[in-house]
Amino acid sequence: MLLACAWLPAAAQPAEPGTVLLDRAEAARSDWNAAAPPAAGWVPVTLLDVWYKRWPGHDGVVWYRLHWRQDDPRRPTALLADYMSLSGAIYVNGEAVARDPSLVEPLSRTWNSPHYVLLPSSLLRAGENTVLLRVSGLSAYLPGAGPVRIGDPQALQQRYRSERFLRYDIKLINLAMAVVLGGVFLLMWLLRRKDSVYGWFALTELAGSLYGYNHIATDIWPLPNTDAWQAFNAAFYVVAGASYALFLLRYCERRYPRLERGLGVVAAAALLAAALAPTWMGHQRNLWFALGGSIYYVSIGWFLIQAWRHRRPDTLVLAACLLLPVLVSFYDFALFFGWVDGVTYLLSLTSVLTLIGIGFVLSYRFVAAMRRVEGFNLELKHEVEAATSELALTLSRQHALELAHSRAGERLHLVRDLHDGFGGTLVGAIAQLERAPEDTPKAQVVEVLKEMRDDLRLVIDSTAREHADLAAQIAPLRHRLGRLLETADIDSRWQLQGLDGIELDSARSLDLLRLLQEALTNVFKHSGARRVDVRLSRVEAHLQLRIDDDGQGIAPAAASTDGGAGLASMRQRAQRLGGELRIETGPAGTGLRLDFPLPA
Repeated sequence: MLLACAWLPAAAQPAEPGTVLLDRAEAARSDWNAAAPPAAGWVPVTLLDVWYKRWPGHDGVVWYRLHWRQDDPRRPTALLADYMSLSGAIYVNGEAVARDPSLVEPLSRTWNSPHYVLLPSSLLRAGENTVLLRVSGLSAYLPGAGPVRIGDPQALQQRYRSERFLRYDIKLINLAMAVVLGGVFLLMWLLRRKDSVYGWFALTELAGSLYGYNHIATDIWPLPNTDAWQAFNAAFYVVAGASYALFLLRYCERRYPRLERGLGVVAAAALLAAALAPTWMGHQRNLWFALGGSIYYVSIGWFLIQAWRHRRPDTLVLAACLLLPVLVSFYDFALFFGWVDGVTYLLSLTSVLTLIGIGFVLSYRFVAAMRRVEGFNLELKHEVEAATSELALTLSRQHALELAHSRAGERLHLVRDLHDGFGGTLVGAIAQLERAPEDTPKAQVVEVLKEMRDDLRLVIDSTAREHADLAAQIAPLRHRLGRLLETADIDSRWQLQGLDGIELDSARSLDLLRLLQEALTNVFKHSGARRVDVRLSRVEAHLQLRIDDDGQGIAPAAASTDGGAGLASMRQRAQRLGGELRIETGPAGTGLRLDFPLPA
């Protein structure tokens, strides 16, 4: 504020050597299409002049006439017109030296930059010279003209560049920064919808950019007239203020539903009024700017109180960045409402600080969130490592239990194999020897022992080989069982179909052979049959086993349950093969059925 107060008086005086300040003029009003100044009606004025105070309600053109003396017309001379609102033209000694593109509606906008002209010596006179400013404007929007400087081109050009930087270039920089920050935080919000603080800040910057464009625009495209331009300018200011208030609420993690709905209604009303009644809203723009400014001041004041209460580093930084712009904005509001004289708004000099501060605290917030995420990830990593270690220990224990279970299963499997195979062969051998006479020749005993050896070889061969041809494995078993059944006068008839090329793994081969062996051993021991039919055939992707005898059958209760260790073992082998063992019994004999799928 001290720098601004020191700068304003210096800006009001002609500090440049070799220049003349023309701030005493005469003014006369005319209609929109006046090509020349009026002959009468001139009144003395002091520039900077705003004519709505003198001619309330006058929309059109006002001419300003200024005089200066030039001793040497050949001396290089430049002209600097400080301010023309809303648009205008400059004449020197009756010749046009500068002119805005449109002097009638839709008006050009040149209020935001001074006009610099290097005057040709042919236009200048020795003695008195005249400057005419033709200014077109609307009474509702502070129309008027500022002082004119005549003199050294180098000095005036330097002043022109300084003034243009303060009134145009710095605002262009602010606008570019606001658009970039708004776009960046809009993308952040789109990626993190739950964190609405980024969305409200993005909306604040984008709506504020539409309002801020008023300070650099040279025409009012695409709007039809100045009233509509001013209406939407005020509407975007209100929308930006409401969005800014919601941004501060979200930043402090507060929610006030009724207040938020009220802000939304105010913003929507401003946009609707600009669209439906632009002339009325344009003429009443001061009320809307006062409303938007009030929203800004109240929300910032509330935020400063919250920052002081909680004293978080990021909120204190943001509060410090907001404090200076708030103080400077008092001067800008006074200038906007015409309470003080001037043409340069100072808030743009501090808005860069505001944007940088807000960008910093939002980035700080984002980094803090990322640090929390990284901390959570690290904690999660430790938890996963602990869970992995525990799981590895559990799996190790489970593996040990499975090994123990596997050993027990192997022992049980060996017991069943001995029962179904070797045990069955032993039973048959004992039966043959019991029925044989006392003087049984030695060769017959040897033959019985060979059968037991062959059964043991079946166990060894089916277990040792990973895959074997099924027909080749059945052949020796068929021979041995056929001879066993012959000792009991049982006629066995075998039918094997489609077994060529079928190979089963060792476990499945042994299960099938043992099941077949146990079934025929039971026929030999218990059925009292005279004939047994064995049919093993391939049907598409399945293998079907059918064993039928004409014996006395078994009890239905025994057929439907395990019926002893032999039947239980057969049912378990059928399950391992992927099928279900079915036993059909009756007065005509017993039938055994098994259907299981072949491997792909």
